[in-house]
This record gives sequence, C-alpha cells and structure tokens, in this order.
Amino acid sequence: MFGLRKEEVLDINEVIQTRDKGSILLDVREQDEYEEGHIPDSINIPVDTIGKTELKFDKDSCIYVYCQTGMRAMRAVRILKKLGYTNTKNIGGILSYRGEVEKG
Repeated sequence: MFGLRKEEVLDINEVIQTRDKGSILLDVREQDEYEEGHIPDSINIPVDTIGKTELKFDKDSCIYVYCQTGMRAMRAVRILKKLGYTNTKNIGGILSYRGEVEKG
C-alpha cells in the first residue's frame, strides 16, 4: 500500500512470557469480548474510548496492546503515541495467543 509504513508487531506469546511486571498489558477490544476471554493481568480499555478516557499510566510506561487480530491494537498504539505515550507496542491479537485466558 502506497504511503503506509508497516508497523512492527511483536509476538504476543513471547511478550507474555518475558514482559516486566511493571509493564501494562492493554486489551483494546469491546468489554463483552474481553469478558468472553482475556489474557490474565490485562486491563480493558476499548480502542474507541482511549482518547475519551483519563488514562492513569505514566507517559513512559511500557504498554503492550492487543485486540482480536491486531488491527485495533495498531489503531490504539497510534492514538496512544499521539497522546504522548512513548513506549507503546502492538503485540497483535489474542487469536494467536496460546496461553490460558480468564473469563469475566
């Protein structure tokens, strides 16, 4: 596609296994999707509310963002960067995740 840069997407399984405890795991799917199954210790903020919600993260926090397939995560990372969050990373979609999920 002309004019678009390919965004780096990290491997969701590798990140979950190796991430620092102080990092933030952000699920940007809708609340009902999150409740159907999410990665343990993740926080749910739907992508469409990111610019409208007061985020309580430091601007330099390491934020790993995921959704269902990675597309909403890509959008969320762009929004977060525009808001001044300097260390945001797209880790793709939960469909690629091989670990346990929590419900509710």
